[in-house]
Order: sequence, then C-alpha cells, then structure tokens
Amino acid sequence: MPSQFFGLNIAYTGLLASNAALNTTSNNIANVQTEGYSRQKVNQQAAQALRIFQSYGCAGAGVETLSVERIRDEFYDKRYWRNNAKVGEYDQKQYYMQQIETYFDDNGTNAGFKTVFNQFMITGLQELMKNPDSADGKSQFVGYAGALMEYFNGLAGNLEKVQDDVNEEIKQKIDEINSLAGEIATLNKQINTIELTGVKANELRDRRALLIDQLSQIVDVEVKETPIIDPNNPDRETGGNHFMVKIAGGQLLVDDNEYNRLECVARKSNEKVNQSDIDGLYDVYWENGEEFNLYNASMGGALKGLVEMRDGNNGESFNGVVTGIGKNAGGAETVTIQVGKGYLMDLNKCNLSDQGGKITLWNQEFYYDSWEYTISYDDNGEAVYSYTFALSQEKELNPLPVTNDKVGKTASIGESISYQGVPYYMKQMNEWLRTFSQKFNDILKKGYGTDKEPGIHMFTGDWATDDKQYEFPGDYRYDTFTYEVYQERVKKRTDELVAGGMTQADAEAQAKKECVMTVKDDDDSYFQMTAKNAGIVDAMENDPGLLATRYDKSDGVEQNDLLEELKRLATDKDKMSFRGCSASEFLQCILSDVALNTSRANMFYKSFSDVSGTIDMQRISISGVDEDEEAVNLVKYQNGYNLASRMIQTLTEIYDRLILQTGV
Repeated sequence: MPSQFFGLNIAYTGLLASNAALNTTSNNIANVQTEGYSRQKVNQQAAQALRIFQSYGCAGAGVETLSVERIRDEFYDKRYWRNNAKVGEYDQKQYYMQQIETYFDDNGTNAGFKTVFNQFMITGLQELMKNPDSADGKSQFVGYAGALMEYFNGLAGNLEKVQDDVNEEIKQKIDEINSLAGEIATLNKQINTIELTGVKANELRDRRALLIDQLSQIVDVEVKETPIIDPNNPDRETGGNHFMVKIAGGQLLVDDNEYNRLECVARKSNEKVNQSDIDGLYDVYWENGEEFNLYNASMGGALKGLVEMRDGNNGESFNGVVTGIGKNAGGAETVTIQVGKGYLMDLNKCNLSDQGGKITLWNQEFYYDSWEYTISYDDNGEAVYSYTFALSQEKELNPLPVTNDKVGKTASIGESISYQGVPYYMKQMNEWLRTFSQKFNDILKKGYGTDKEPGIHMFTGDWATDDKQYEFPGDYRYDTFTYEVYQERVKKRTDELVAGGMTQADAEAQAKKECVMTVKDDDDSYFQMTAKNAGIVDAMENDPGLLATRYDKSDGVEQNDLLEELKRLATDKDKMSFRGCSASEFLQCILSDVALNTSRANMFYKSFSDVSGTIDMQRISISGVDEDEEAVNLVKYQNGYNLASRMIQTLTEIYDRLILQTGV
C-alpha cells in the first residue's frame, strides 16, 4: 500500500515535467531566428504504476520525463542535400557563362567580332578596291586586320582570366571542404561523448546538419549514421553512433571523428592537357597522395560546375587506338595512335598540349615530351590519320617501358567532358583563326603588289619566347596533301629508288612509307597560331605597300581581282567553311553556344533554387519553430505547472491537518 505522501510525489513529478516542458519552450522561442535550429520537445510517459494489492488494482505513480529531442525528418534533409548540389553547380555555371557571354557579345557599346570583322572585310576592303594602289587604303586595311587580331588576343586573354579565376575558386572550395570536414569530425566526437551518457546532443546535431547543408552546395554528399553495437551485448543501446560523410560519388571524407584532407597541386608544364590551358591548373589529391577524382560522373555541387567551366571540352578529348610501338632516332620510346574523330583528323581543330603531357595507354599512364601528326593513305585511297608520341626518357616519370600488349588497345589524353567550358571556346577561336589565315594568306601569296613583287602572308603567330614570327612554309600544309598529291610523290620516289637499284615492288613499298605528310608539334605550321599569339606579319605592318592586290603582275595598278576573291572569302562557304557557316558567321556560331549554355544555366539555377526553397519550407514546417504554436505551448505548460503547484499546496494543507491536528 502506498504511503500517505505518495500523492505529493506524484504532484512533484508533474511539476518537474511541466518545468522541463516550459524550459524547452523557452529554448525554442529563444532560437526562433537561429539558422539550422530544430524545434525541440519533451518526451513524457506515465510512470510505472504501483501494485497495491487492493481490489481496484494498481495506483498511478505520476509522470516520467524521458528526454528532450529535436524534431527532424532525415528524408527532407537528404532531398535538400541532393537538390542543393544542383543549385551549387548551376550557380557557378550561371556566373561564369554570363562573363563569357559579355566577352563575346557585340552590342554596339564594345567592339565585338562582327564590328571588327566588318571594318576589315567590308569597310577597309571596299575602300581599298576603289583605289588598289592607294597607300592610305592599304595602310588602313592592314590596320583593320591588326584590329581583328587584337580582338582575338584580347578575347583569349579574357578567357584565360576566366580559367584562372575558376581555377582559384576550385582551390577555395577545396579549402572550404577541408574546413567543414574538420568541424564535422570534431562535432562527431562531441556528440558521441555526450550521447554515450544517454543524453541527446540536440544543438550539436543541428550544427552538424547545418555544416552538411553548406557542404552539399559545394559537392554532392552521402551521409550514413549507424548505431555502435556492444559486441558483448548486441541488444544493449550504447547511445553512440558511427557517422560517415562521402563526397564526389562515394569518396570518403569524414569517418566518425577522423577526416581525410584534400590538397591542390598545380600542374607542371609537362602535365598540361590542352594547348590553350594556362599554367598551374590544379589537380586535387587526398593527403595520402591518392588522386581525388574531379571528373567523377556522379560528382555534383559547385565543384562540378567549376571543373566543367575550367576543363569542359564538349567531349572532344584525345582518344584513339594504339597501332604501333617503337623508338625514335633519339632512343625514346614512341607510341603511334590512329584516330578517327573529325576534330583530331584536322590539325586546325587540334588542342593538344605542345609542351608535353600525360597519355593513358589502356590502363597505364605515361608522360610524353612531343608528338607528330601524320597523314597517309591506304590501298583504297582512304586517308589514315595518326599521332606518334615520343615518351619521356626520365625514369622517374616513366619507370616502366611500353609493352607490345598495348597495341590494339585504346589511348587517351585528358578527360572527355561534355560541357562547353573555356577550353572549348579557346579551341573554336583557334580553329577559325587558323582556317581563315590559311585561306587569306594563300590568296595573297598568289598575287602581286604595286611594285610587281610577289605577295606575302599577312597573318602569322608570334613566338612565345624570342621576338620572332612563324612563317608557315608549304612543307607543313597537311590540308593540301590530297590523294593525288600522295600518288605523285609515291611515283616520283619509286622511280628514284628503282634508279638506285631497288626492285619495283620494294621501291613502291618503301615510297609509300616515306611519302606521308608529317607535322611535328614544334614545326612551323598553322597549329602554332592561336588566338593568344595571332598577329600581322611585321614586314606587312611596317610596309603596307607589300599587300598584294592583283593576280597578274602585268595588270595595271587599278586591277583588284585578288581583292574581289578576298571579299568572297568572308561570305562564300566554298572558300571557307566554319562549322557549316561562312567566315563572317563565326560570332553567330559561338554566340549560339554561349547563349544556349547561359540560358540553360539560368533556367536550371532558378528551377533548382525554387525546388530547394520548397524542400526547405517542408523541412521548416516540421523542424522549424512556429511562434504561435510555441505561444500556445507556453500557456499549456504554464497551466500544467500551476496545477501541479496547486496540487502540492492542497496536499500540504492535508498533511498539515493530518500531522498537526489529528491524534492525541
């Protein structure tokens, strides 16, 4: 049978429960504006009843306050994190694509391609055609040509600046990941230290969730929390949990109170991927030296957006099939790779590094020092395009030799990134410049100037080091190496070898091997011309009178047939074609890409931002603090506290009468 003071104990438990509820409500109200705070509530249950061995059964023992827990739905957290990664990705793309769009735009306030090109090929050319012998007309025309080259120089510099900014922001994001990972690992330790005592670390859990919110915008996250089991008593709840965070498609970042640091390492000059890349682009490694896969298809967040902006090549990376292994005259191992993609078969479209790099042969990586491009023809008259790479002879770079089992296997350089980032736009500019300059220079070389001297080139490229310019001799004009030219060379060489005593069959076989077109990466070919170094031939700039204006030197100075052909070069796709368009439509082609990517980035950023806001509202509806609801709770728990106090007061009066006024 319970004692006479049993009722006082029951009232006391009610007082404690109401007090705990009031304190929790006060805490909720105080944190109504705190970012990441989750509403808390007190869990209560009826205390275990006492058996009193009376006819009416058991007597209630009051209320037990079990815990104060945070109201949080992990389902909405995971949805928010997945969507937040998309917000981060398109936020970066939107920002940098708007910059690129501004650089390419020709809106009348800044001199874009259309303005500069029209000045050159319409205004300047028309004035010159009126009086081909005019020194002023030629000087003006050459000046407009120089303005066109300066436009591309400036545009290349702007895109390099974008690539540099993106590169530095990648480093900042990696530093942020390290900082957040360190804080999460510290919180994991603090949470387990507290919760092993049986108490929920609500505020620390909120702080950890907020950090993961921030991390999810930088890179995709995968969070897993599992209870720690007591091996001696699996059914016992230890209160501890094992918390892991994986990023970038499942790469482990945080493992309980330990975390893996990331570090950025600048690429060396012999590790460049693209010819147009700036020096010092960062690769990312784990602290233990293992490479962090920046190009994981599953990666998301701002990091993905930045990587695609910095390295995006529209899927046009180098790849082919190994067809031969050998050695060059210098004793270096060589690997010959046959290619079949259009952007690799035309050297004007090539963006391979000319300073060496890394090439992957099947599943093994090698460093190469140089390469050469070759065109040959098979027995059916079909062109065969291949690249031969001379591998580095430094043992530290290539400790293992290339084995013959690589023949027939795939070879690749860099990553195939379908997004159109900075390398893609640089490559487009290089292709247009090389093609246009070839066609333009070819026309000039066929003609004569005022003084009846043969025409010279107008466009060239400046050397990166010495104060020299490329001359672009015909020896490296792979674009003119047709099957007919090949046959003529083979026949001529065969006759020479037969005259030297070789049999007809052997001579022909030998001639076919020799009579191929080969262009090395350091040869004086149009491959050396880029948007960054394009310019006007010094001799032409110093003496515009060298400009050819007619085809027949016996014609009078008023003849302008050569200038007429130059005029057609701007609009006639048979004269020059760029992506199926004429030379003058370069901006239209590029702006269509830029505008589409900018529009997509803006659209997806807004879409995912709206979804993120919706999911966050759903989270807040569950875990957020509602001021009106807390005001109601405040009154409710206050009434409960007052009633428990009133009960204690009533029992106090009863005990007073029982003790002081009853008995002898």
